[in-house]
Amino acid sequence: MAVGGLFLLAAVWVTSRIWLDPSGRVASLYTGDPAQVQFFLAHSVRVVLHGEYPFYTEQFNYPDGVNLMANTAVLALGIPMVPVTLLFGPAVSFVVLVTLGLAGTAMAWYLVLSRHLVRTPLAAAVGGWFCGFSPAMLSHASWHPNIISQFLLPFIVWRVLVLTRSRRPVRDGALLALLVTAQAFINEEILLFTALACGVFLLAVLAQEPARWRAAWRPLGAGVATCALLAGALLAYPLYVQFAGPMAYHGLSDAVQDYGNDIAAFFAQGSPTLGGNQRANINLAPNYSEENAFFGWSLSLLAIGIVIWLRRELIVRALAVTGIFFAVLSLGERVSWWDRELITGPWQWLVHLPLLDAVVPTRFGLITSVVVGLLLALAVERAWALRPADRRTVRTLTAAGLAFALLPIAPMPLRMVSRPPVPDFITADRWRAYVGPDQTLVPIPVPSMGNTHGMRWAAATNLDFKIPGGYFLAPRNGNTGDAGRFGGRPSGVGQLLEEVATTGRTPKLDDRQRRRFTDELRHWRAAILVLPLRQQNAEPLRRTVEELVGPGRQELDVWVWDVRALSDRSV
Repeated sequence: MAVGGLFLLAAVWVTSRIWLDPSGRVASLYTGDPAQVQFFLAHSVRVVLHGEYPFYTEQFNYPDGVNLMANTAVLALGIPMVPVTLLFGPAVSFVVLVTLGLAGTAMAWYLVLSRHLVRTPLAAAVGGWFCGFSPAMLSHASWHPNIISQFLLPFIVWRVLVLTRSRRPVRDGALLALLVTAQAFINEEILLFTALACGVFLLAVLAQEPARWRAAWRPLGAGVATCALLAGALLAYPLYVQFAGPMAYHGLSDAVQDYGNDIAAFFAQGSPTLGGNQRANINLAPNYSEENAFFGWSLSLLAIGIVIWLRRELIVRALAVTGIFFAVLSLGERVSWWDRELITGPWQWLVHLPLLDAVVPTRFGLITSVVVGLLLALAVERAWALRPADRRTVRTLTAAGLAFALLPIAPMPLRMVSRPPVPDFITADRWRAYVGPDQTLVPIPVPSMGNTHGMRWAAATNLDFKIPGGYFLAPRNGNTGDAGRFGGRPSGVGQLLEEVATTGRTPKLDDRQRRRFTDELRHWRAAILVLPLRQQNAEPLRRTVEELVGPGRQELDVWVWDVRALSDRSV
């Protein structure tokens, strides 16, 4: 209880700036990810209350829709959060998930470590703390609650290891299958990482002691087969939708597949930590939401020292092999040092393999973070078990070493900035007078990866209206089976309005562009266009839209253009 309370207080500290105003604050960079997650949380409400199909939706990117199984729709998190989302809104649910994701992951590792790896509560607490609040976890906390919600992973790892000596492998395999199925609806990429890490760890153990295989292969084989059959049956249809259903894609875009860590990132502090510096971390990671290494010099040296000190222990050597293996993979296709390319990385030969073509390589650093947490737990346990003449001195030195290593990467409150509120026109339901069930409300600028406010509007109404565009992964040009990209079919007018919103320059328009916009309005079945008065460069946007469709009118805190006559396909 005390350890869990400490972890929860730490998580509240980290998220404190969001808690001050969940609806009005967002991470200072890459605001699209929180809006996307909030949209998915609102979708879970529709699944529970209206029986809506869970794996696909037309509520954004209308009329093509979005394959939610291929977009991490966090159903295993969103459905339990439905009461919170209904009572307080998806923005509050988002910050609750971030808070519980950090604290819950740390507590889960504490429970597993304290019962199955170490006996000293402090050792388990240190290991759990680092697994829950490592720089990599903090870097994702502002944007990716699905990635930091790793509270099932310790139990999955535990059950895999149990299978190697199980007397009831079918039962234990079935339990593992239930955990795997639940994790698949939180984040499949993290589940794949867990499977790969378990495999590498077990191979490292067997390479050192091949005799273990004689006793382990029968229960492990029976348990894994049971898990594969049961989890495969439970996930067969969702995975079919993901890989062969509407708007399915194969592989990520080349830009994301090339995301890798710089070697120097392992020796720098993460941006959201006490010793972190965003400017110093430029080019060491793909972006600030993907700082998946950043242990700092002190912890990196301590981890190496622990491996050298405890090198005679089988588990330590196996952990070291696992951590180094995935640290190397996390470097990506091109290995670099301080943004200077050195050699080609091994990821270049793996990136096009099935499943791995949908992996972001820098995130392999998350596995190395867990390995470091386990090494810390083992080191504290071994130090506490020493029996020298002066035990107090040893414990003091251990505490000092932990402080030296962990203080520079201690978690700090996540950086937040204010964001525009959802317009009163939306929250007061004034849009209902215009938009029918098979029509869309078109936010201006049109929702995209860089403009996600319209997704928050829809989420605030629990997706009662449809919108075109949005921020999601889909096949290029909307052709099912193509390689993935961010966003749906390219919209010429959408790109034009996005440029106006960014630059404030009003373009010269011709009849061809007006006809093209009318065609897109018909394709979207648009009912109204909505431009907030407080939108950046609102006046140039208003003039541009008026040149395209005619004058609008102000209603509450937005400009509204009723385009039902223009978008009627029968005209």
